Amino acid sequence: QLIPLFVIIGSGGVGAGLYLMRLAMFNPDVSWDRKNNPEPWNKMSPSDQYKFYSVNVDYSKLKKDRPDF
Repeated sequence: QLIPLFVIIGSGGVGAGLYLMRLAMFNPDVSWDRKNNPEPWNKMSPSDQYKFYSVNVDYSKLKKDRPDF
């Protein structure tokens, strides 16, 4: 009777761990290599989707509205 509980809790823990790993690897706010890429958020183009889910935004049609630094 405890097997479904362990399966649900285990799958929730694995899902949370995978989401945290995705945030640590692909989020532009996280910088793992400060020597070669100290500000990774400046190299993101407007068409890069880094949010997990967005409701009404089509990232492929966004235009660049800021200057290059």
